[in-house]
Amino acid sequence: MRHRSLLLVTSVLATGALTLTACGSRSDDSKKSDGGGSSASNTTLTIGVDAPLTGQNSATGLGLQYGVQIAVDDANAKKLVPGVTFKVEALDDKALPATGQQNATQLVQDNNVIGAVGPLNSGVATSMQQVFATANMVEISPANTNPALTQGEKWASGTKTRPFKTYFRTATTDANQGGFAADYAYNTAKKKDAFVVDDKQTYGAGLAGIFKQKFAALGGKIAGTDHVNTGDTDYSTLVTKIKNSHADLLYYGGQYDEAQLITKQLKAAGVNIPLMGGDGIFSDTYIKVAGKASEGDLATSVGVPVTTLPAAQNFIKTYKAKKYPGDYGTYGGYSYDAATAIINAVKTVMDANGGKLPAMNDARAKVVDAVQKADFDGIAGHVSFDQYGDTTNKQLTVYQVKNGKWVAVKSGTYNG
Repeated sequence: MRHRSLLLVTSVLATGALTLTACGSRSDDSKKSDGGGSSASNTTLTIGVDAPLTGQNSATGLGLQYGVQIAVDDANAKKLVPGVTFKVEALDDKALPATGQQNATQLVQDNNVIGAVGPLNSGVATSMQQVFATANMVEISPANTNPALTQGEKWASGTKTRPFKTYFRTATTDANQGGFAADYAYNTAKKKDAFVVDDKQTYGAGLAGIFKQKFAALGGKIAGTDHVNTGDTDYSTLVTKIKNSHADLLYYGGQYDEAQLITKQLKAAGVNIPLMGGDGIFSDTYIKVAGKASEGDLATSVGVPVTTLPAAQNFIKTYKAKKYPGDYGTYGGYSYDAATAIINAVKTVMDANGGKLPAMNDARAKVVDAVQKADFDGIAGHVSFDQYGDTTNKQLTVYQVKNGKWVAVKSGTYNG
C-alpha cells in the first residue's frame, strides 16, 4: 500500500550489531535448556507493529495496530503457545521511510521481539526490509501492495526475484489490484475515457501505472494523465485539465488525504464523474471528510468485506467493544492473520525443540522458515505464502460510496 515520501534511506545496521543471543524475558526461576534456549515457562515474546499511528494515514494505521492486539489477546487467552505470553509493541512511523527504518532497528535490537507486523506503506517497507533481513527476523505486512517488494524491481518484465526471504504479506499485490480495477471500470461500469493521476509515490504511481496499462489494453482511452504532490490542497489546475479532457472516470493512485480534496473540488466545478482509487482511499475517513462529494466514488481493496466473513465476527465484536480507534475494515483482519502466522510459527518452532524456545538468533531464523510453511484458515481468508512471500489469497473487492457508506459491488480474483 501507501508511500508518503520519495526519500530512500540506505544506511543499514552492521551485521555484528544485530547478533542477538538472548531469549524472551522470563522470571528469575527460569532455566536455560542445554541447547542454549529457554523453558517455555513464563516466557514473554513481543510482536512488533510498525504503522502510521498519528497524522496522515493514521486511521488505517491504527486499524492495523489493534488488529494485531486482538490476535495477541486471543492467543494469550487460549494459551495457543503453552507457557508463552505474547505482547505488542507498536511504533509510529508517521508514514515516513526514515522513521520506519529507525523503528525496524529498534525492534530487532530488542531481545524479546520475535517478529513484526507492518508497515502500512509500501515506500516505508523499502527502508525496513534489509534491517529485518539482516537480523533474520520475520516481517509480515497486512497492507503493502507494491509488487517489487516481493518480486524484485524487474517483476513487470517477467523476471521475478525475491529480494528478502524474511518479508511476507497477507495482502495481494497491485499487479492484481490494478487489473481488477481496470476490468471493473471498463467492463462493468462501462467507462471508456479515463483520466489517470498519481501522487508520485511508490504505491500511488505503481498502482496508477498498472491501471492505465490494463485499461488501455481492454480498449479504454486514456483521456489524460497528471501527477500531484502529497500535501497539496489546491487542485484547480488539475480539475480544469480533467474537465477539458471530457473523461468519464478519474483514476487516482494515492491515498485518501489528497483524494478527498480532489473529489470535492472536482464535483464543485461541475465535473460529476466518479473518482476511483485503490485501497489507499478505502477508508471511512475518506467519506467523512469528502462528504456528499464522495457519493458514487469507487475503490478497490484486498480481500472481501470483513463484515461478511463468519470467522471475523468475534474480531469485529471485540474491536467495537474495546472502542479501539481507527478503521478495522481495511486491514484489521489481515493484521490479525499476520500476527497469528507469527504466533503459530513460534509454536511450530517450540514443538520441534521439545517445547523450548531456542536462543533468540536461532529462534528468529526458524520462525521465518515456519512462516514460509504457514497453512491455516485465518479470519480474513486462508493464510499461506508462495515462493516470493506473497499471499496465495488473491481475493479483491470493488466498493462504491452509496448513501454515505462503502458498499461492496463486486468481489473476485484477478490473475492477469
